[in-house]
Amino acid sequence: MRQIFLDTETTGLDPAQGHRIIEIAAVEMINRQVTNNQFHVYINPEREIDEAAQEVHGLTLEFLSDKPGFESISEKFISFIADSELIIHNAPFDIGFLNMELGRIKKGVVEDYAEVITDSLVMARELRPGQRNNLDALCRHYGVDNSERNLHGALLDSLLLAEVFIGMTRGQEALEIDFNNQEKLSIDFDKDILNKLKVVSASQEELELHQEYLKKFKH
Repeated sequence: MRQIFLDTETTGLDPAQGHRIIEIAAVEMINRQVTNNQFHVYINPEREIDEAAQEVHGLTLEFLSDKPGFESISEKFISFIADSELIIHNAPFDIGFLNMELGRIKKGVVEDYAEVITDSLVMARELRPGQRNNLDALCRHYGVDNSERNLHGALLDSLLLAEVFIGMTRGQEALEIDFNNQEKLSIDFDKDILNKLKVVSASQEELELHQEYLKKFKH
């Protein structure tokens, strides 16, 4: 299954209050390798951006004024995430906004298209209980270079998350067994040695002596 690391930037914190998505980025990973297949768009939200949100991502309404609306990029977005595992840090936030945008144009919800949604923040909290598990903290913990992350940007954050995820799941690949490849499951034994092995059973006398020995331990 394709793994897609996804992030969004928005005009504010709550889609229920009319806030909109202004940036979507998604990067593809296959066999634990990030590919060059990426989805990245800026979106005109057709509304003001909260000052606090703008301080986080640095995107202005002036910059976004000539960008497409969500509906015009929706088909490409749906096609990109289709039948994949979506991996998102704090998934309820991004999924809430994406489902709001899809709902506005009557195209269902993300769960209709992605095979599964994985919240990497939940994973991090299980691995590092009681610690800070935002993306910056995880980059420091797993040795991921985030020196270019002066502002939040969906594409950079998606790429950083992919690297962090590799660190979080390191070692799991050794546990994956391909049961469709019988050659990987075969074990090479020296048949001559196997043929020489003998099974030796205890004699009746030896069994009786063993029983007598055990009786010594009974009270």
